[in-house]
Amino acid sequence: MWAAGTDWRLLYGGRTRASMAYADRLAAHGERVTLRPEDEYGLLDLAGYLRAATPGTLVYACGPEALLAAAEKQCEAAGLPEDALRVERFRPAPAEGRSFEVELADSGLTVRVPPNRSILEALEDAGVQVLSSCRAGNCGTCETEVLSGTPDHRDHLLTDAERAAGDTMLICVSRSHGPHLRLAL
Repeated sequence: MWAAGTDWRLLYGGRTRASMAYADRLAAHGERVTLRPEDEYGLLDLAGYLRAATPGTLVYACGPEALLAAAEKQCEAAGLPEDALRVERFRPAPAEGRSFEVELADSGLTVRVPPNRSILEALEDAGVQVLSSCRAGNCGTCETEVLSGTPDHRDHLLTDAERAAGDTMLICVSRSHGPHLRLAL
């Protein structure tokens, strides 16, 4: 971000200063970085921090569910649009469900996805290589275009509007609401 000249700030919370990874490296960024260990400052003042948000501000949050829920609430209170907040959760979404079929448009191959496997895992089991990274629905590396069928979104990345459109999905965790999906793979 800084190399591209983008204005940015980081509010970094943790239980103790000693438990906050990379705090020493972040010090090089001066006033852009605000360290707030809970044992010294209490809970993060998200409302105060986001009060300064201007139109076009993007908020990236990573952490436990309580922090992410608070960030969502405070972004809404600050008047930021829904898609201004991007989150990364510490835990993956469950991949279980009923079995269904995935058809790959490029090859015509159809792969059955069992209840206890993700689409990504089922494709890999069938010898199909798909670019992926986190395998937890957080990063977007495996985002795939949906040509037909209705995705059961279980990711933590897409906005509600993107999910409602149903034209892409993260195949590392998301599944199908119906018996068949056709993907642009």
